[in-house]
Amino acid sequence: MSDNDTRIDQGGAARELVIVSLYPRDMNIYGDRGNVLSLTRRARAHGFAPRVVEVNPGDPLPDRVDIVIGGGGQDSGQGRVALDLALRADEMRSLADSGTPMLMICGLYQLFGHRFVTHDGEELTGIGVLDVETHGGSKRMIGNVVLDTEDFGEVIGYENHSGNTRLGEGSRPFGRVVQGAGNNPDDGLEGARTGNVIGSYLHGSLLPKNPAVSDFLIGEAARRRYGSFEPVAGVDETVLRARESAKRRPR
Repeated sequence: MSDNDTRIDQGGAARELVIVSLYPRDMNIYGDRGNVLSLTRRARAHGFAPRVVEVNPGDPLPDRVDIVIGGGGQDSGQGRVALDLALRADEMRSLADSGTPMLMICGLYQLFGHRFVTHDGEELTGIGVLDVETHGGSKRMIGNVVLDTEDFGEVIGYENHSGNTRLGEGSRPFGRVVQGAGNNPDDGLEGARTGNVIGSYLHGSLLPKNPAVSDFLIGEAARRRYGSFEPVAGVDETVLRARESAKRRPR
């Protein structure tokens, strides 16, 4: 790399990106920790030095936050997380408003909306970063999903949820469903986006099969912190095979 490379600081060290793994202890029921592992590897492939900070209930956020990643959990864990998330709501909304890229999967997708009402009628208040509302349903939506997205091309993942999520005017969908259910059984939309925050039901994990989404998170983080982003990482053949295999599998 040259002295002008945006991934090298003046001392010759790789430039750091701080990735906050939000509630990994409670919100990792479908292996969403894999998104953090995939993102760190992709960041290194682009020449950055990722540093992962795990934030569980009661833990402070680090002084600098470049990317935030969160996953899904059981209802019991989601309740504990909702209480803690409410205490740091202003911090998270401020980060989102400033353009910090975030990826929230399943349970944290729901809690980054306005509220989640469980199938039993319990209401968990969200922090309203995303303009969505979720109600627990009786039908579980399970299987491989293929999306057509505006910014990332074809996105492939796996859903396993009974929450029915509806978008308000303040969010646009992550993508339109080509295969699968998505946010609910009937509107053909999946996930939500507000600014640089993405919410989605897609596990699998999502990022290993969709490097374009990783590159978005890394690119936005790098531009905010260092002023520019020059991608250098390619797409591994293994990733392409995994995507094609997932698309062919029956639901």
